[in-house]
Amino acid sequence: MIFIAVRFPVRPEYRDQWLDRVADFTAATRAEPGNLFFEWSVDAADPNRFVLLEAFASPEAGVEHVNSTHFKTAMSWMPDVVAATPDIINVEAQGQGWSKMAEITPRG
Repeated sequence: MIFIAVRFPVRPEYRDQWLDRVADFTAATRAEPGNLFFEWSVDAADPNRFVLLEAFASPEAGVEHVNSTHFKTAMSWMPDVVAATPDIINVEAQGQGWSKMAEITPRG
């Protein structure tokens, strides 16, 4: 799978709007046949930075995502909302999604 982590530093005046602004992009990406997950969170160290964790079943699925209309639409408005160029990690990993962590299981 292709695993991608992106940190989006958002201008403070757009912070409260970010998740609404990416809602259509998120829904469309999650509907892609090759998408395994596409999850947003707020960075605990910086409330103006959002973290996106996403994965695609194959390199080809990742290419289809980047070539999609919803990706291109998001890329067209995001430069007006981000405070700096996002940081990204993009790697190929074994598996097809999340695995269970071996070191922790619920007690009782």
